[in-house]
Amino acid sequence: MVEKLEFHYTPKQGSWLNMAEIELSSLQRQCLARRIAEEATLKQEVAAWETRRNQEQASIDWRFSITDAREKLYRLYPSPLVR
Repeated sequence: MVEKLEFHYTPKQGSWLNMAEIELSSLQRQCLARRIAEEATLKQEVAAWETRRNQEQASIDWRFSITDAREKLYRLYPSPLVR
């Protein structure tokens, strides 16, 4: 089973996880919000959704900058410059 795993380094703190969660949430809401009976249909639906998202060049519009986040969430982002 370990031979089937592929390990990639990812930073402990980073927005990549947030981006993945946002994309999976979008997939669920836009494509998987109903019962799909067959695996082949599921694969086809997800592939069509992925193609459409890529053609639209969908991106994430972060609501605020790191500086704004440090000010608003100062307990999570301790910094001697803020507060």
